Amino acid sequence: MRMNTDVESDDVVEELTFRDRIATVDERGRRNWIFPKKPSGRYYRWRTYVSWLLLGFLFAAPFIRINGEQLVLLNVIERKFVIFGVTFWPQDFHLFVLLMIALIVAIFLFTAVYGRIFCGWICPQTIFMEMVFRKIEYLIEGDSSQQRALRAQPWNAGKIFKKALKLGIFFGLSFLIANLFLAYIIGVDELARIVSHPPAARPGEFLAVLLFSGAFFFVFAWFREQACTLVCPYGRLQSVLLDENSIVISYDFARGEPRKKYRREEAREQTGDCVECYQCVVVCPTGIDIRDGTQLECVNCTACIDACDHVMDKVGFPRGLIRYASHSAITTEKTDTMTPRVYGYTAVLVLLLGLIVYLFLSRTDIETTILRAPGTLYQLQNEKDVRNVFTMKVLNKTHKDVNLTLKLLTHDGTVTMVGGDNINAQAGGISEAVFFVDLPLGALDGLRTNISIGLFSNDALLETVRTTFIGPVH
Repeated sequence: MRMNTDVESDDVVEELTFRDRIATVDERGRRNWIFPKKPSGRYYRWRTYVSWLLLGFLFAAPFIRINGEQLVLLNVIERKFVIFGVTFWPQDFHLFVLLMIALIVAIFLFTAVYGRIFCGWICPQTIFMEMVFRKIEYLIEGDSSQQRALRAQPWNAGKIFKKALKLGIFFGLSFLIANLFLAYIIGVDELARIVSHPPAARPGEFLAVLLFSGAFFFVFAWFREQACTLVCPYGRLQSVLLDENSIVISYDFARGEPRKKYRREEAREQTGDCVECYQCVVVCPTGIDIRDGTQLECVNCTACIDACDHVMDKVGFPRGLIRYASHSAITTEKTDTMTPRVYGYTAVLVLLLGLIVYLFLSRTDIETTILRAPGTLYQLQNEKDVRNVFTMKVLNKTHKDVNLTLKLLTHDGTVTMVGGDNINAQAGGISEAVFFVDLPLGALDGLRTNISIGLFSNDALLETVRTTFIGPVH
């Protein structure tokens, strides 16, 4: 309960009521539909260029091939991952996990220093929503005021046409994005086989495409910014990732307060530069007032910066009332971005990258497992030689077939393949073979003798495998 005797406290409570609920929900818990004004300005123009680059890469990557493989493939079903032409098999899953952890740490590091710059400039949800679907909506239904008027007017032929046209295009784009998403999961070749068949021939795959299309259509046509404010946990991580030295989109309250409507003939010696135009609010795609401070709904899209700069230019005030700045920079005009937490994230990231580089450099194209055949002991071939039977599995991580031969590297003996003189390790596959190793009895160290077997291709040593040879005690 608030104390009515403390008027100043009442004012503070009233000012902070915006934190009681997110901007897209009203006091009764109902959806507040956001109609953001179409942004324009230098940041919006730069974000448009970045979005073109990222969308171009996103749509082109599945069709770019390196050594016969997609540039990027995340085939969870077959546990095969291709990142920029490098194939990761289940045996390399630790490398893929380390790469994902390093990416997450890098996002945390940049968030601690630069806030949610990932959300505003790189996140696929923001790029598709603001740079694709929203632009189509502006083109068909007009700017924010026209959209509100269209929503309020009764249904007629014009409204039905515009809504049907917009939703039809939205679903078509969602269907395209769903197919693109599947191209990253199952591969372009498999997707082409699915598309080339009628839906009745492959109902399961067709249903999957429809489900993905429906999910994307739901997000971009109705759920929209709530995917960022209600579902995505990244906004809530701000409370632990940001501090007063983090550079985020900020309102310069030291310069802007106290606020007052702009009148050209009035003096403003006792007022701040904020002219209460609310342009930073009407342009926000999540419906917040950036002047209230950093909020979880803010995706750092820079629309409020461009809107405020336009107004500052009109009234003759300097730009930057809303800008990229830290709380410390506004209050003390000093910024120290290299905090202990940033040093910690940097150290962890450097260690992870160092470990990843080491594992990549030590990674072999051929991975071989050699074991003695289960249930077998040594065999005395004659009074001088002892034979062991071995099984072998060869994983060829390359994109071409490799013919392999085996040689003993540590002892004078022979290796005899069962069924041929070499092994044909198929590209991207696992090959199995059985072979005999014969060693002179005098070369054995006892019950167990450590031996090394080399895998050669065209007389080039590809891998050395160590195993154990058993024989009689003598």
